Amino acid sequence: MTDLQPSIERLVLIGIGLIGGSLARALKRVKAVDQVIGVARSRTSGDLALDLGVIDSFQSDAGEAVRGASVVVVATPLRSFPGLFQAIAENLPGDALITDVGSVKQYVIDAARRHLPGHLDRFVPGHPIAGTERSGIGASFAELFEQRHVVLTPLPENSDAAVRAISDMWNATGADVINMDPAYHDQILAATSHLPHVIAYSLVRCLAEHPQRDAMFEFAAGGFYDFTRIASSDPVMWRDICMTNREPILAAIDEFKSRLDDIIGAVKEDDGELLRQYFTDAKRARDSGLDGKKKK
Repeated sequence: MTDLQPSIERLVLIGIGLIGGSLARALKRVKAVDQVIGVARSRTSGDLALDLGVIDSFQSDAGEAVRGASVVVVATPLRSFPGLFQAIAENLPGDALITDVGSVKQYVIDAARRHLPGHLDRFVPGHPIAGTERSGIGASFAELFEQRHVVLTPLPENSDAAVRAISDMWNATGADVINMDPAYHDQILAATSHLPHVIAYSLVRCLAEHPQRDAMFEFAAGGFYDFTRIASSDPVMWRDICMTNREPILAAIDEFKSRLDDIIGAVKEDDGELLRQYFTDAKRARDSGLDGKKKK
């Protein structure tokens, strides 16, 4: 990856955890930003981000931090967005670009329409489909977005220049940027990201409450560790995702429950052939659809 001339003069990151911190690291690595201002409620995380060189200065007041911003990136739990949008609206410069990293786009867009009505031409919703089960600024790293999808869900009000600038920002991190309808995004992510997290949390909680809990965890094999790794993700973030993408997630859960019912029926009826065919179809679908591809 070649260095770029600085294209963002003053980047304001509202939220300096895994995603926000990794974005700052990636842009600094290729010299695509002059100054990064971090915003977080915790002085501890702000000081750590400064010590790590991820940000250049730290503020706790988002409304004050956005004064003079070139680009503002909101990277906090989803249900904080309405309050943050309201807090920054008055002080946003007239030429500042705004984007976010939220995993649910329709909720974010609705909040922006309510609280950023004068800035919709420059608010380009986004979602980097990248992450780990770890959270916090200490977990951030510059390579997080390389060869990963970043989805933008542009608004009808967006200027072409705004969409292009936010796309260029993410391209500078090594990401593959694509545009998508927000409702379609929320439906796809409900099935491929949100549902797996719900299932992983549910399985771990189920075993944690089992009378033989200690034995369950002691003898858990690699498959259990692989499948439940994502249950170590930030509970607040995933609570907000479930509550802000309610209908698509409920639809995905209902569809999954119907598949579990198929397996329950086959086991009850001692129908080994149905189980074999079911598992064969699933293996074939996964091998053809995912095998050899980088996880995104």
